[in-house]
Parts: sequence; structure tokens; C-alpha cells
Amino acid sequence: GYLSSTVVYGNRDGGWVDEETPPAPTQDRGHRRLAAENAWRAMAGHAAVDILRLAGIYGPGRSMLDDLRAGRARRMVKPGHQFGRIHRDDIARATLTAMRQDRPPGARVLNLADDAPAESAAVVQEAAALLGVAPPPEIAFDAALPSMSPMARSFWAENRKVACAATKAALGLEWLYPTYREGLRAILAEESG
Repeated sequence: GYLSSTVVYGNRDGGWVDEETPPAPTQDRGHRRLAAENAWRAMAGHAAVDILRLAGIYGPGRSMLDDLRAGRARRMVKPGHQFGRIHRDDIARATLTAMRQDRPPGARVLNLADDAPAESAAVVQEAAALLGVAPPPEIAFDAALPSMSPMARSFWAENRKVACAATKAALGLEWLYPTYREGLRAILAEESG
């Protein structure tokens, strides 16, 4: 299987995509991911091939909690602009579950995104509350845009919500962390030992 990215869906102006939605990348990295997916699909005539499309990855050492502690968190406000996320433990669990399935040759798409796409500012606020610190001040997206890196701009350039009901049904599992709230709390608990 291939760990791809939901970037292959392109911009959907806040609309939902699912495992059956045709890819429509709008960025170079989306086109490169789709080309890699298609190379893997070429093997589907004689092997079971999984294309796992990942939303924004977070987990211990890579979360908004870390960004707040390091002073690099920004509470960007762009109303209606939501991101999907997936905890690294759910990625590992879904990947291992898919690998253990005995399937005939063919390709399938699996979306790995939690059940609650959310605005970035909401995640910052939740993480700050869990840490017992004040969230950074709100920053309007338009005011922050000139200082963003090209990679940050590319993340904010597209807006889509990723559904994964078919993936969870195919794998026979529910996410350990169905939203960023449970995921952030689990990270804090793991850090506490």
C-alpha cells in the first residue's frame, strides 16, 4: 500500500469528499501524490493495493500542544475553513489492519481522517485550555497571509472535509481518537506517563 494524502482531492470550497470522490488536485504536491497513487494502481491487476489518503498528521511530539509550548502556535481565523486531522496511532492501526486483510487483486482507497474537521483556531483554543494557558491572540487570515511560508499557504489554499465511513467499515474499526479533542487529551496523558 501507499500512504498518500488528501491533497489529491484538491479544493472543494468546504464540501465533503469521500473514498469515491474523484481526485482533482490543484497543487503540484497533489499532482505528484496522484502520480504516485497511479503507479501503485498499476500493480492492482495482480496484487491487492491500498491507497491510504491521510489528513493532517498529529501525535506526541507533533501537535498543537508542542506548538503552544514552543511559542509558535498561531490562532488563525478564517471562518468556515476546516481541516481534517488523524492521530498517528490511528494511522498505524488502520495500516496494520489493512495489511492483515486477505483481499483479491485490485485497488481501494482508504481515507484516514478523524470524524470532526475543525477550524484551526478551535484546535489552538482546545490545546491552550488543556495546558491551562491563554491562547495566542486571534489573527485574521488575510493579515497573516504575507508572512506565511509557501507550505503553509498551500495548506490554507484548499478547503475540504474528508469523510471516512467507508474506510472504517472496510477495516471494521472505529478511530481511537475520533476528534482532535480525544487525541490531544491522549497526548497529554501519554506525556504524563
